[in-house]
Amino acid sequence: MTEFKRHRRLRNSVTMRSFVRETELKTDDLVYPLFVVEGENVKNEVSSMPGVFQISLDYLDDEVEELLKLGIPSVLLFGVPKEKDELGSGAYDPQGIVQKAIRQIKQKTSDLLIIADTCLCEYTSHGHCGVIHNGDVDNDASLPLHVKTAVTQAQAGADIIAPSNMMDGFVKEIRQGLDESGFEHIPVMSYAVKYASAFYGPFRDAADSTPQFGDRKTYQMDPANRLEAMREAQSDIEEGADFLIVKPALSYMDIIRDVKNTHPVPVVAYNVSGEYSMVKAASLNGWVDEQAIVLEKLTSMKRAGADIIITYFAKDAAKWLQQK
Repeated sequence: MTEFKRHRRLRNSVTMRSFVRETELKTDDLVYPLFVVEGENVKNEVSSMPGVFQISLDYLDDEVEELLKLGIPSVLLFGVPKEKDELGSGAYDPQGIVQKAIRQIKQKTSDLLIIADTCLCEYTSHGHCGVIHNGDVDNDASLPLHVKTAVTQAQAGADIIAPSNMMDGFVKEIRQGLDESGFEHIPVMSYAVKYASAFYGPFRDAADSTPQFGDRKTYQMDPANRLEAMREAQSDIEEGADFLIVKPALSYMDIIRDVKNTHPVPVVAYNVSGEYSMVKAASLNGWVDEQAIVLEKLTSMKRAGADIIITYFAKDAAKWLQQK
């Protein structure tokens, strides 16, 4: 009589493994980031992100149609303006590129949730996420501009406001600004736990948002810190956040689990550009099975506690899940 446990009994067939599977990745879990640019007939592939494009509004309807056919429920919009200035005024221009994109999508369909990234970095000439005073981002002077951005996005028809600037008090100010403007029903998806990460490099090519001096370490978090993430998340919950984003995802699974265990709101993992590009590069070189590794990676993010996953792999993943 053996005295060890027979764990393999529950792995002995495809059907058995599926029957006892604890975590199931679904297309409904996915959000696809989109980069919209000013101009016409623009569809530029991002050199460091194969398969990801900057598109002008005349390509937007086709993109939306593809997402709807794939069953992807939501899109995260980033804008790339032609003109930038010190205060990032294009971010809160009612006729700004993101505001136009929101209205265009809403005219086409009500079946796609529109998440508006609310930040200034793509719109400022210096590439930082707020107003610069004495060589640094002035936290309190920046907040009114983020509020104006959120309100114009809501006025355009955004379903969810996603502020990513990491200013202290940004959720409180944006929540109050939305409420005072009649948008009490619009939720805030806070980039609550956003690390100053080396994984963001390719995104800055896509969004044209590289800082022109210094870095963002005075407002984004130190990758070495775990308890600080809990403080940031708690502050945002107290200030009115409806979702909490952890960014990046792959190297921060412990943080995703901590946030999920601590806060009873939907947790969002952002599978960021560097995480995407590393897999793409390895796949293009024939070093990894892209489909297998992407689905494993996304499943692991959900297993760690993510309810929603923002990923540049959303379209590919949706196709692979349909095939399964």
